[in-house]
Amino acid sequence: MRMMNSMIYNIKEGVRGILKNGTMSIASIGSVAASLFILGIVLSIVLNINNIMLLAQQQFDKVQVFLHEDINEKDILAMRESIKDIDGVSKVEFESKDDALKKLKERWGEDAYLLEGIDNPLQNSFIISIESLEDADYVVSSLRNYTEIEDIKYYKDIIDKLINISNTIRTVGLILITLLSMLSLFIISNTVKLALHARKKEINIMKYIGATDWFIRWPFIIEGIVLGGLGSALAFGIIYFSYDGIYEKLGDPTYSAFAEYVLPISQISSTLATIFVVMGISIGVLGSIFSLRKYLRV
Repeated sequence: MRMMNSMIYNIKEGVRGILKNGTMSIASIGSVAASLFILGIVLSIVLNINNIMLLAQQQFDKVQVFLHEDINEKDILAMRESIKDIDGVSKVEFESKDDALKKLKERWGEDAYLLEGIDNPLQNSFIISIESLEDADYVVSSLRNYTEIEDIKYYKDIIDKLINISNTIRTVGLILITLLSMLSLFIISNTVKLALHARKKEINIMKYIGATDWFIRWPFIIEGIVLGGLGSALAFGIIYFSYDGIYEKLGDPTYSAFAEYVLPISQISSTLATIFVVMGISIGVLGSIFSLRKYLRV
């Protein structure tokens, strides 16, 4: 019962502090919302680029090795099992020269008749799927140890560029997220400081009559949680409806080629909501705690 009364008191005091400093509270909510809105834009871009990278990886995450003509079926089966054991290899498919020729004819369509009546110039091969683009170099270097392999085909330049782009996006995204978090933390801290300055005398009296630091802290922490939570909710709402509106416009045939690479809001909303709530509340709590340290030293 006592704990419940204490919780109710802390919530009331926290809300009272927000209402008492109404103008600054609104400004704080707006500023946090603006910071998290920019963060939401950055996150949306990063999530979509990661999706594009994943789609690109699905096109270039394969290595094809061409075999010498004199390899028998038994050696091919043994080689397949051996390749499967290489770290980074997720799948190994054998493609016979006849199957390769059949696929080539399908790609050529009406011009496939040009391949009739000639000896099959293609080779037996393995199509090897790799677990991630980062594994490509290691897998290829391991494959070079097989004397049965005549040639190795993989998109090294493209893979290297994709890895560099991915790493750059992650780094820039992390830097922006850190800067925006620090800005929001600064805003919340200043808002709480104003409330503390107005109640400095009251805090000193509470300290002298024996109130614990945490008894004094809790109303301000709740104030920070509410401000951060409202700011994050406002930012999420703006991001959600703005993103959804843009995505619907991409449904126009003019943008259909681009739209297939963009994630719908339903696939990223839960991620954004979780990050916004955690960021908003964390910033509110930390901002309050940092601001209180000076005033609790009596």
